[in-house]
Amino acid sequence: MKVLVIGSGGREHAIVDTLSQNSKVSQIYAAPGNGGIASQARLVPISAEDNWELLDFARQEKMDLTFVGPEVPLSLGIVNVFRQGGLKIIGPNAANAQLESSKTYAKRFLKANGIPTAAFWECATAQEAYRSLEDARLPIVVKADGLASGKGVVVAETLEQARAAVHDFMEARTMGAAGARLVIEEFMTGEEASFLVFADGTTFRPMAISQDHKRRFDGDQGPNTGGMGAYSIDTILTPAQFDAVLSSIIRPALAAAKDYTGILYAGLMLTPDGPKVVEFNVRFGDPETQVILPRLKTDLLEVLMDMADHRLASRHVEWSSEVTATVVLVASGYPGKFESGKRIEGLDEAGRLEGVRIFHAGTREQDGKIYTSGGRILNVTARGKTLSQALDRAYAAAEMIRFDGKDYRRDIGRKGLAKER
Repeated sequence: MKVLVIGSGGREHAIVDTLSQNSKVSQIYAAPGNGGIASQARLVPISAEDNWELLDFARQEKMDLTFVGPEVPLSLGIVNVFRQGGLKIIGPNAANAQLESSKTYAKRFLKANGIPTAAFWECATAQEAYRSLEDARLPIVVKADGLASGKGVVVAETLEQARAAVHDFMEARTMGAAGARLVIEEFMTGEEASFLVFADGTTFRPMAISQDHKRRFDGDQGPNTGGMGAYSIDTILTPAQFDAVLSSIIRPALAAAKDYTGILYAGLMLTPDGPKVVEFNVRFGDPETQVILPRLKTDLLEVLMDMADHRLASRHVEWSSEVTATVVLVASGYPGKFESGKRIEGLDEAGRLEGVRIFHAGTREQDGKIYTSGGRILNVTARGKTLSQALDRAYAAAEMIRFDGKDYRRDIGRKGLAKER
């Protein structure tokens, strides 16, 4: 079989790595891919956002299956385009992709279907937003309505911070068109969790539970990023919380979203009143994928083909009891200004450590050497019998990798370790 994976990050590398373990896969293509993916797939120099060129390529190469990694092509309707062209593709259609591409759409969807979430205010102008803040209880959450690569959220502790976020998003347009509208939400307390499912339009199968670390610095300080690390262990949710998520969030969401096929990601807050939705994503999370897929015992290609053919109900999806953790190595200055083109060394040595896999995110290959080419550079992922073992292995490997300006959080999995102890 020939498979096309669209995207260029650590998430896509983890997907390619997992698919490559199936002997039925004769060739994997990645558009556009990255320096690490190049060792396991043939890179295709087509933008992930060029739907029609991707369709032409998939037709020309007679692709058996296409998997969409990032959210932007989904929001641009790539699934509609491929399906109309008669090709198999994994992902929701453009209408359902609005659950991620518009915070306003998602909040209205949640409210209309009685799915628990934070109280919110929609703001079409800066004046509306400033007025909404006048009577708000602090802290308050300010969100850009559109896609902002995980960086369009500000948790404001003071009114001045909230007003500054409104100014940046709506008047200075720091997030471009994504900030043309805002959603202002009440602040929810509790731990966060990532709950993902495979869905085929009629049924679904839950994935292993994970927890992301979105803030840039230790102690959950600093700006929101695309994700600085994650871990996956079954004890993130209690059995009662797991059942509550299925009954009050996943089932009603999929019932209301007509023919939802692909990955549904519910970002949760485990509040004292029960799990509530922070956000929906319509694709695999990044870096959650890097800790979820290493725990998947069932063959990923078989699951994806079942989804494409709407026969997931007959598939039992198994997960390993092992624990996984990933540490994201970033360029100094991320998520602000940073330099690229730094040579990366120590990858082979780090990758030989027991239980360690290294997924490339912002890298490029040149003359057999790997260089940085983004803000989030590498995902250093490890498996273990316990969370502490997985984290020890991931951090040991992270120390062995060298590039100018390397930085990372030192407290990934802290909340999980407290439970483990």
